[in-house]
Amino acid sequence: MNELWERALESLRGRLSAENFDTWLAPVRCEGLEGDAVVLRIPNRFYADWITNHYNDLLLDALAEVWLDATDSPSRLRFEIDEALQAPPKRVELETPARPRARPAVRRDPTPVRFTDLNPKYSFDNFVVGPSNQLAHAACVAVGDAPGKRYNPLFIYGGVGLGKTHLMNAMGHTILRDKPDAVILYLSAERFTNEFIWSLQNHRIDEFRRRYREQCDVLLMDDIQFLAGRDQTQEEFFHTFNALYHSDRQIVVTSDVYPQQIVEMEERLISRFQSGMVADIQPPELDTRIAILKKKAEAEKIHLTDDVALFIAQHVKSNVRELEGTLLRIAVKAELLGRGIDLDLAKESLRASLPTNEQALTVEDVQRAVCTYFNIKLGDLKSKRRHRAVSYPRQVAMYLCRQRLGTSYPELGERFGGKDHTTVMSAVRKIDGLVEAEDEQTQRALEAVGRKLGL
Repeated sequence: MNELWERALESLRGRLSAENFDTWLAPVRCEGLEGDAVVLRIPNRFYADWITNHYNDLLLDALAEVWLDATDSPSRLRFEIDEALQAPPKRVELETPARPRARPAVRRDPTPVRFTDLNPKYSFDNFVVGPSNQLAHAACVAVGDAPGKRYNPLFIYGGVGLGKTHLMNAMGHTILRDKPDAVILYLSAERFTNEFIWSLQNHRIDEFRRRYREQCDVLLMDDIQFLAGRDQTQEEFFHTFNALYHSDRQIVVTSDVYPQQIVEMEERLISRFQSGMVADIQPPELDTRIAILKKKAEAEKIHLTDDVALFIAQHVKSNVRELEGTLLRIAVKAELLGRGIDLDLAKESLRASLPTNEQALTVEDVQRAVCTYFNIKLGDLKSKRRHRAVSYPRQVAMYLCRQRLGTSYPELGERFGGKDHTTVMSAVRKIDGLVEAEDEQTQRALEAVGRKLGL
């Protein structure tokens, strides 16, 4: 039974985030099988409630997958509390070894071992800078050189796979290079939440607060939007933020949207995020995408010609992660076929994912083109501002995305700052009405933006 349980857990490891798996499933032990129920030993009653509400079906499905006869697999979970399992989450509260008795020293409070979880692959040296990320890169370099002195706090926002995590790790490495004894905590807001919940349930909140408020020199937190709607966790982070800020310790957070666009985030936290430096990262331009491909090819020792780099960069526009992944897939295919990477192979590899010219466009392409034409910022286009200088370009962009890309109303609402789908529908109807009325300003705008997008 234990072997089956371990196999089931292993199948779940790739489906859940590392934070969730380590916090909620790793401490659980399988006691055995009683009838149609799997008996699980857990640290406390809170685990039973959490697992039942979030992972009950996943666990039963995973067990059915590894069971010899799926029709006879367990149909329910039963829990037994075992307080001996109450251990801190992975890498949370380990202490430094005691000093040898033969070398007495001044007594110091024990401090956690510094686990930064920084990825050694990410540094400023291998980050490709372009117009789309220049401001964010400059701010991160300044923070790495003088943490707590300038741009504190630093708020970085942008879409998935554009380099936020890369910059966070690069800052951490730079700080450790200059200050090897610095205690850097790099984690996601999800992990912060899980550790906070665990500390509350296990009466270890004082240790949690010491770790984040007293023993931390630099706090690097990804995906701060995860705290939205979690009032108690936001309260805890608010006091953690204040403790670090007032002692001149660096705070850096990332998000997928501008601070004011994070729904259900407390206004006092938004105010603090905006009190420092706010820098955005946009999808890379063509020249930057080519440079990224060449940098990746150099790192992976892949021979990449200019024409192939240009072809890939022209057709993969959404984010850096997809761009690099495409290059690696083509390189693997070339190796399997025993041939070099040429333009024919690139076209063959991308043929299945190459849509027509109109479909190849993204919502971000339309947004950038509209911003350029109307000379406004992307942040304004996604904001809640209703002034005509912003609302009219926003309506034009929504209309083009709907008409040219066929993007759904709910998805457009999300891509334009979390707006309700009815707002998007109203915008599309308004521009459609102006088109039918042959409004000169609207026709001129649609034609100009269309030309820029190659429509």
